[in-house]
Amino acid sequence: MTLSTTELPVLDYLRAQLAGTLSEGQTCQFRYPTAISRLLGIRLTEIDAGRAVVELDTDPALHGNQQGTVHGGLLTELADAAIGTAHSTVVAAGESFTSIDLRTVFVRPVWRDTLRASAYPTHSGRTITHYQCDITRGDGKTVATVTSIVTTLRGERSAGR
Repeated sequence: MTLSTTELPVLDYLRAQLAGTLSEGQTCQFRYPTAISRLLGIRLTEIDAGRAVVELDTDPALHGNQQGTVHGGLLTELADAAIGTAHSTVVAAGESFTSIDLRTVFVRPVWRDTLRASAYPTHSGRTITHYQCDITRGDGKTVATVTSIVTTLRGERSAGR
């Protein structure tokens, strides 16, 4: 018996994944959860068209820098995961995307906590989309603000990506 597969739009796939209603054989054009998200323990908690919220439980013993706080690169990766997930919901079948700019402004340190990264577009054009991602800790205080510019790749530019 061969399992048939059904490719869903990314937003429908992620909504079903979050709801726990994803059926065997249902796929989408991207890999979710991503390998890096699985490795780091990043989990999707909210999804909508062009928007995503991801969370991560941090522990300085695993994620710490030389000062004992959570490494800034981890915060940037958390935001990049949220932004990439958000943008994947608005690209058409056969299209892909890549970040062309990513900037992190660190506001305060974090140690052991649950971080929440909320990504949303601040400008959406035909090819270029600007995103902001606010990372907050469990008490609601901002840890970092990340901005990114993402370009949508079409046709030959998206092949193999």
